[in-house]
Amino acid sequence: MIQSSQLISQTTKIYFFKVVLSELCYFKKKTVVSVILYVLSFLMSFSIVYFLIPPLGRLAFRLDFVDKPRQDVERKIHREPIPLTASYAIFIGFFITYLVFAREFSMETVALFAGGVLLLTIGTIDDWYKTKGKDFPALPKMIVQVSAAVLVYFSGNAFTGFYNPFSGDYIVLPVVLQFLLTIIWIFGVTTVINFSDGMDGLAGALTAISAITLFIVALTKGQSSSAIMAIALVGVTIAYLRYNKPPAKIFMGDAGATFLGFILAVIALDGAFKQATALSLFIPILALGVPIFDNIFVVVKRFIQGKSIYQADATQAHYRLLRAGLSQKQVVAVLCLISVCLSLSSIILLLIET
Repeated sequence: MIQSSQLISQTTKIYFFKVVLSELCYFKKKTVVSVILYVLSFLMSFSIVYFLIPPLGRLAFRLDFVDKPRQDVERKIHREPIPLTASYAIFIGFFITYLVFAREFSMETVALFAGGVLLLTIGTIDDWYKTKGKDFPALPKMIVQVSAAVLVYFSGNAFTGFYNPFSGDYIVLPVVLQFLLTIIWIFGVTTVINFSDGMDGLAGALTAISAITLFIVALTKGQSSSAIMAIALVGVTIAYLRYNKPPAKIFMGDAGATFLGFILAVIALDGAFKQATALSLFIPILALGVPIFDNIFVVVKRFIQGKSIYQADATQAHYRLLRAGLSQKQVVAVLCLISVCLSLSSIILLLIET
């Protein structure tokens, strides 16, 4: 009887260790596959942009689609014509990568693509006006940006609420508030990234830092779709920076900057804001802290002074630092360092929450 009991015990232990070993092997295999997937996503998005930008730059010169220096505009700090075609490489690189590796074709994907096309189109018109030394009206851009945000909301990707940190209950916001907060978030992030695109390498670097942070958040929460979007965005921005670092050889223009802001906003909605607590709501805000806080200051200042809050000028932090005597490279380095610190703060918040 004792031998039989011992045999059963040993059999149970063997079975238990087999199950544990099987689970560990499955977890390890799944982890390796995920790592390979993300590495390939990064490499594909990077490669597409890296190899598309040179021919697009040459095409821009042939079409005279270039940003020309203007002594009468303080924001124009470059000294020679620069192509404005990097946005198309960024758009193509991002969406090809996302569609290949996310392997989903939902209403959210359709809305993301349609919104991206809208922003690329209106941004191209705006950039074309710049090539002629003219300013495109702000109202059509605002309407298109809001329209892109509305598409995302009605596709089902929205800020719906958050968890109460004390009771653990999920607080569902009224539908009207869900709509308004989603639109304000997407429109706001799209705008602040566009406003930060005033110096070689700045908007691309800030976007890359924010995207890396949102990628880490998505990984921690097990949100593979958001992680693919984020790592694809990292790839396209780093490839773009190869040509946009000071002195820039190409610009992405309003078309590219608004597209990057739009994608960042959607990644946050699809990832960091999903099942968020009151504390973790600050994670994406800190991840995008430099452009958000800088442009809140700028908008409030313009409003107090009675100026148009949407009219481009030279009041952003990068212009102020440039006037203070820093070089372009130093300005970009300082703002990126601040962005890294804010991103690390957001990751600390994530660790506290988990």
